[in-house]
Amino acid sequence: MASVLVVEDDQFVRSALIRHLTEASHTVRSVGTALEALREVAHVGFDVVILDLGLPDLDGAEALKMLRGITDVPVIIATARDDEAEIVRLLNDGADDYLTKPFSVEHLSARMAAVLRRSRGAAAGGEPPSRALQVGGLCIDPLRRQAELDGAALDLTRREFDLLAFLAGRPGVVVPRKELLAEVWQQSYGDDQTIDVHLSWLRRKLGETAAQPRYLHTLRGVGVKLEPPL
Repeated sequence: MASVLVVEDDQFVRSALIRHLTEASHTVRSVGTALEALREVAHVGFDVVILDLGLPDLDGAEALKMLRGITDVPVIIATARDDEAEIVRLLNDGADDYLTKPFSVEHLSARMAAVLRRSRGAAAGGEPPSRALQVGGLCIDPLRRQAELDGAALDLTRREFDLLAFLAGRPGVVVPRKELLAEVWQQSYGDDQTIDVHLSWLRRKLGETAAQPRYLHTLRGVGVKLEPPL
């Protein structure tokens, strides 16, 4: 089971989450402000954080950025906001997943299980390739988790790097979206928007667009492939 930090200022929602997670045999601590959350994370080793955005002292999006400055713990955003642009920003700022309120406890459990599988799999599971991956001017070092394009370092989020490295390990191969969800996100199901968001950000950092791809090519209804420019 997991050690969970619930960051939620609504006492009713907070109590419900604590009750559900405790009944599922998780160890739960809870706080109602962003500053309390930062103090907790700095002193306690959690497996996952459930973070509300509407906190009284600091917006949850800013709290996420501060959390990412001190820890790599998986963070699930729980929010009543459903603005697509904001969801994109949250994912780019390091959120591992998000849930739009209201959500069922079953939905939360499924998302938590997926995030924990990814986290624990990365820590103890399959070893990354021991050698750097070269695709055209792209060089990806899985061990150091560094990527370069034509000799210039790429500033990638954790998930962007995972996606790029997975595709680079299969150059020229069309990888189905279902496989990307299973291998990169460790989810057997999910929203294609998650993949599209990360592909969009990757393309921007690679200096290309969906309309004029260089490395990343999407085959509608089939999947995605990474190959060197012609």
